Amino acid sequence: MKYNKLHFYQEQVEKLEELGSYLHQFRTQKSITLEEVAQRTRIQARLLRAIEEGRLDQLPEPVYIKGFIKRFADALGLNGTEFASTFPTGEGLQLIKPSWRHMRAAQLRPLHLYLLYIFLVIGAVNGLSYLVKRSAIQAIQPLDIREQTYQLPAPENEQPREKQQRIAPNKATNVTQQAQDGKQVQVNVILKAESWIRVVVDGKTEFEGVLPEGTQRTWVAKEKLSVRAGNAGGVEVAYNDQTGKRLGAPGEVQEVTFAANPGVSNPN
Repeated sequence: MKYNKLHFYQEQVEKLEELGSYLHQFRTQKSITLEEVAQRTRIQARLLRAIEEGRLDQLPEPVYIKGFIKRFADALGLNGTEFASTFPTGEGLQLIKPSWRHMRAAQLRPLHLYLLYIFLVIGAVNGLSYLVKRSAIQAIQPLDIREQTYQLPAPENEQPREKQQRIAPNKATNVTQQAQDGKQVQVNVILKAESWIRVVVDGKTEFEGVLPEGTQRTWVAKEKLSVRAGNAGGVEVAYNDQTGKRLGAPGEVQEVTFAANPGVSNPN
């Protein structure tokens, strides 16, 4: 026969209260003290008192309680074996231990599973949406455009100087040298586009480097002045205040030489 443990414990408490109350009444009628019973049974008085008061929590295992009741009853002149036989000890009984499966809190109903499934789906969708948005933002971010400065290569068959001069745009540098006889060669150079140039004045290189667009320079020579450009289409040259002319086509390497005799120029 199967019993629930809680139900069996309650049955023991009720039976102990019933037997203990009877023993207490019978003992007082006989005017026997607990100390006398303790001496006869060799059971501590506190345990005998717990039996009379039905305090199961202050007593040992049920099988020992049954033995105490038997000896208690024998000491009072009762049939202890028969009297104690009604106290349940659980021998031969199969107790049912409660399982977590039977607990109400542990049972998941279909509604709970459905709600849990919804929360999982919502979490997955939100996570996927976040990843997609993040990827899209990274894809449309503007590229880091950095300003770069390029220099035109020096013309072929020419070895550029180790140190080149670079003049800021729209900044004109005027150099005037007077010859002893009053004659001179004056050349005004205007950069319509960035270009490498070399200027030789009276056999001496006065400038060699890259000039940016918008630069205007003037050189004066006593006898002869040569201008060589790596981007002839971007260099305009004016000789002795005459109308300026481009040295050549864009990207073309061209050199022109001006002599002290007015009106004479020797392009190479």
